Amino acid sequence: MFRLAHLTDPHVGPLSRPRLRQLLGKRATGYVNWRRGRRHAHDMDLLAALVADLHAQTYDHIACTGDLCNIGLPSEWATSKVFLEALGPTDAVSFVPGNHDAYVRGSLEGLLGACGAWTEGDDGRRGIFPYLRRRGPVALIGLSSAIPTKPFVASGRLGPDQIAAAETLLTRLAAEAEPPARVVMIHHPPHPGGAKPGRELKDAAALTAMLARAGADLVLHGHNHIGMVNVVPGPNGRSIPIIGAPSASARDGFSHHRASYHLYTITRSPEGYRVAGRERGLTPAGIIGDIGALHIVPAPIS
Repeated sequence: MFRLAHLTDPHVGPLSRPRLRQLLGKRATGYVNWRRGRRHAHDMDLLAALVADLHAQTYDHIACTGDLCNIGLPSEWATSKVFLEALGPTDAVSFVPGNHDAYVRGSLEGLLGACGAWTEGDDGRRGIFPYLRRRGPVALIGLSSAIPTKPFVASGRLGPDQIAAAETLLTRLAAEAEPPARVVMIHHPPHPGGAKPGRELKDAAALTAMLARAGADLVLHGHNHIGMVNVVPGPNGRSIPIIGAPSASARDGFSHHRASYHLYTITRSPEGYRVAGRERGLTPAGIIGDIGALHIVPAPIS
């Protein structure tokens, strides 16, 4: 049995006051949005309480699926590193970036320069996607959908090379004498229709077609700031669960918007691997606690 925790979209703050030259282009609108609303929507005290609750649980590894940053300022790279250090050591936490981490050109490179150790694959390379990290019976495959975009656009893209490399990894792992549980991490919802136009993964159809050929046991994502459970077809008529978590720092909103993280139990069975999950986070009573089971549908897709 392996226990995997997943949290996403912490949007670590507060933002330091940027220099005027740093507010050219998309950062200008992003900073205004942060001042007007986003800084109130993301509560750092709540984020700290959520992480403390996670550390009180029994788990083997943590997956973090992006958006450490808000507008990709250089000052945010150091803050992001402090957050990841608090989350756990580099071998116990796996990170993939989100669109806010690649807010403008150069932002992603700066963040990975500071936080690349949490993306180091088993081959020793950092900041190269896809990466593979094997932990016990689980193989974590990290993808990067983070690309700089125009103002008011938050879409992502993997590109054909990254999709092909991920297929090679997934296929090779499935062919092993004792295949590991294959867990894919990505920021954007990986299936067509998973996000609104302007926020979607541009090559979601190509990714889901690849997953239908190569297979996976679980795909984790963030981006929409809400809890989501979906499935896509895998090989041999089996379904692949696609699960998104809410923002780990969101204070307000409906129940599926409020800050939480997911805790998965992955167990081997004669048919492969079984995945069960629970959600812990901000309850209606205003405390961090158990919210309930995730309704993961393991039934085959015809």
